[in-house]
Amino acid sequence: MSFFEVEATCPETGARAGVIHTPHGDVETPVFMPVGTQATVKGLTPEQLSDDLDAKIILSNTYHLFLRPGHELIRSFGGLHEFMRWPRAILTDSGGYQVFSLSKIRKITEEGVIFQSHLNGDKHLFTPESTVDTQMALGSDIMMVLDECLEYPAPPEAKARRSMNRTIRWAEQAFTHYRKFDTKQALFPIVQGSMYPGLRRECAERLLALDAPGYAIGGLSVGEPRAESLAMTEITAPLLPLEKPRYVMGVGKPEELIEYVARGIDMMDCVMPSRNARNGCLFTSQGRVIIKHAKYRDDRGPLDPACNCYTCKTFTRAYLRHLFLAGEILFAVLATLHNIRHYLDIMRQIRQSILFGAFPQLLQSARLAQVVETE
Repeated sequence: MSFFEVEATCPETGARAGVIHTPHGDVETPVFMPVGTQATVKGLTPEQLSDDLDAKIILSNTYHLFLRPGHELIRSFGGLHEFMRWPRAILTDSGGYQVFSLSKIRKITEEGVIFQSHLNGDKHLFTPESTVDTQMALGSDIMMVLDECLEYPAPPEAKARRSMNRTIRWAEQAFTHYRKFDTKQALFPIVQGSMYPGLRRECAERLLALDAPGYAIGGLSVGEPRAESLAMTEITAPLLPLEKPRYVMGVGKPEELIEYVARGIDMMDCVMPSRNARNGCLFTSQGRVIIKHAKYRDDRGPLDPACNCYTCKTFTRAYLRHLFLAGEILFAVLATLHNIRHYLDIMRQIRQSILFGAFPQLLQSARLAQVVETE
């Protein structure tokens, strides 16, 4: 059995429906991965994620788990799945994005990245090899290589090229190290190149030599306009192998998910559904609901009449507003449950449309809805 199987492809757009086979179950694609940075999706239990939401895969972060509680501790518990009692697939980010966001307390060398912990100031070194070792200790199903993530606005092209070359060298080192082990964990390299189409193409083409189980597109969602993110994705995705899953890291808004799928993307993640939920921004089939607004004070309707989640079946907008304004923990639970369900339902609808040959119609309908919303 191969790691990834394509079940259907939209002939007009290249959108794909497939299945990723992992040691902890099959993951149907296209898929949105809820973010559980610190071995938990904030506000939800693993049972809610698996039984209520039917999430097949979640994402955790190597940087945060390396610092607290430590990957060796997690290894001693049998890995991340046992530690957090999550029975399904896990993808771990290498921590590179978090390290590179610490611009004032990190130093890039050819060996890796020296950084100070944001918790206590202790110095640490991440190398291409050490981040693989850490993720192997965590036991995630899909691991990411250490890469260099550049800021936006895009730096001069010469700097972006140096960074891209370093990312490629690090990926080669990571794979040389990774292939010393007999493991079922998959490792993905990451295409970088900032906002330069030529660099994106070159990086993708050079990484193909690794013959990796899958490929990621990184360096997006760093403040660039969404049109630029989509443009870089559109340039990069067709260069990646048809038989391998393609993952765009850190995207996107609900209305953007279908646009990435239309460009041949299979995997996405973003903190937006859970973070926005805790801040009172709820995504519905009728648009965003900012629950603190006074118009919801005596609103007896469900949050989203088209949603079948526990929150929408059980509670009124008035009650949710009350919980939010009162600072009750239950609000974060109910809001997160709904927002993640909304994202997963979007992906399930997209997947079905590809399987049944109706993706172009769904895409056209989504784009028309966006035009109406912005007018």
